[in-house]
Amino acid sequence: MDFFYLLFTWDGFMYFILLSMLEIVLGIDNIIFVSIVTDKLPKTSQRKARNLGLSLALFVRLVLLAGVAWLMQLDAALFPNSKFEFLREFSWQSIVLLAGGLFLIYKSTIEMHSSMTGEEEHGGKEAKSFRAVIVQIIIIDLVFSFDSIITAVGMTNGLGDEQHGPIVIIYAAIIVSMIIMMTFAKQISDFINNRPTIKMISLAFLVTIGVVLVAEAFGQEIPKGYIYFAMVYALIVEFINIKMRNNLEKKEGNDE
Repeated sequence: MDFFYLLFTWDGFMYFILLSMLEIVLGIDNIIFVSIVTDKLPKTSQRKARNLGLSLALFVRLVLLAGVAWLMQLDAALFPNSKFEFLREFSWQSIVLLAGGLFLIYKSTIEMHSSMTGEEEHGGKEAKSFRAVIVQIIIIDLVFSFDSIITAVGMTNGLGDEQHGPIVIIYAAIIVSMIIMMTFAKQISDFINNRPTIKMISLAFLVTIGVVLVAEAFGQEIPKGYIYFAMVYALIVEFINIKMRNNLEKKEGNDE
């Protein structure tokens, strides 16, 4: 049981902080997806769906982490002798990333089309069922959890002398980060869904993440830092536009 003490060492604590921040960053796309799909539910069901969706994300991550040895074996090539180069490194992990990426692109594109054509329904008879929303959240939770766990395990590789020491730190970081995300999920959801331009930027970000997942399925590594930087930059520009529009409206109101 000595490996529990690794969390209270300086190195262990620093890895815990870094992993917690990493999990929050990697969970942003998850929160955005959950916020957008739950917006189609009646107001009385949205909070329940968000909490359930993020709780499922936590559960999936913990289950995958418990089977981390099995998870890391999923990158074994399925067609090592294929004539096609891109298939030689294709694995079960690639299939999960490919399916998740295509689903994310499809779902985000449909949502963008609905927003542009004004066909969105919020809480009416045509609103999506609670069960359908939860199924979509489970699918995307599984894909994002793969990315999250593999990244976390890679970061802590070689930390400590005990085999389970890094796993304890990852468990703690995942639980803390998910609690933080669940705490602020409603504020993030309201912020996105009450601002059409921010919602469109968020959907474009999800499409980009979907493309990145498809690329990774075929062995193309794309640093996600560039993707997150681009989104933050786009959001900053939009915040400036929102501030400018508000100032113009105030000025026009004063002139009248």
